[in-house]
Amino acid sequence: MEETPGAPQQGSDGKPISQLLIEAVRYAEERHWEVVPGAHLVEDDGPARCSCGTPNCPLPGAHPTTQDWRRRASAAPGTVRRWWSETPQASILLPLGRTFDVLDVPEQAGCLALARMERMQLQLGPVVSVPVAPGQRGRRLLFLVLPGALAKLPEMLRKLGWTPGRLDLVGRGEGEWIVAPPSRIGHYSFAQWALPPSERNRWLPDAAELINPLAYACGRDAQSTRRIPAAAKPQPQSAPTR
Repeated sequence: MEETPGAPQQGSDGKPISQLLIEAVRYAEERHWEVVPGAHLVEDDGPARCSCGTPNCPLPGAHPTTQDWRRRASAAPGTVRRWWSETPQASILLPLGRTFDVLDVPEQAGCLALARMERMQLQLGPVVSVPVAPGQRGRRLLFLVLPGALAKLPEMLRKLGWTPGRLDLVGRGEGEWIVAPPSRIGHYSFAQWALPPSERNRWLPDAAELINPLAYACGRDAQSTRRIPAAAKPQPQSAPTR
């Protein structure tokens, strides 16, 4: 049976070890990514709620818990291990603008772009799949790229003939964060790896290397959502037969 993301494992002493702790330490130890613990969902007798205590929290279980979260972020395995030992349910947050930025696209466009990038034999970094905001449907793919993508994205899109805002292709960087797998986001969804970290993608690409296939895929995705299916178009009425 497949394990539920975030489910605890048993340590050598018989005590449960949170999968979140294992992954958070791995990110710090193997990838040298800074991480910081975030909020988590609280489930008791009533409906699940965010640990922050805010009614109708817009990002339940998937946001920082302190104002100084960027300063606190650390890649020291000992510090990370202590954090998740104290709060095993905490979501794993990765600050942006330091080791990497992300290019954020709809899942359908991202999958199309991934297939095209593989044919082009482009160097890829890890890719995260996350659910969209509560109240919306679908998921997003986050392509990890070298820092600086946020500032360069508008000019890169203009050179490809796209004015800013026409494509659902968003750069995210300094001052923001992403939620790393296997963190739970909202009441029913988890962050997952569409392309997990490995030795092959240890070196991240520059955003300029991925922007062409991503913009192409987002343009195709936008066209398909605007297109009215032929079956839905009104049919011309035929003349009555006598």
